[in-house]
Amino acid sequence: MDQPISRDRAEFIGRAQACTRCLEYSFKKVSVKPAPDSQQKELHTLWIVRRICGICEHESELGLDPEGDVVYLG
Repeated sequence: MDQPISRDRAEFIGRAQACTRCLEYSFKKVSVKPAPDSQQKELHTLWIVRRICGICEHESELGLDPEGDVVYLG
């Protein structure tokens, strides 16, 4: 892939992953920010997506690489 995914695409991918607790796809808040340099080097993460489930209010975070693949989910 030539260019890394955009912030909008990262948000779309974050919303497309089910909540790890209740397995729903309804999020009341999703925020996307660039990964810190340490994570970019160590995990090859480009974006950090933080989200709050609209059903069970579980907070989760996922890291996305430049191609849009999920590097970690926590």
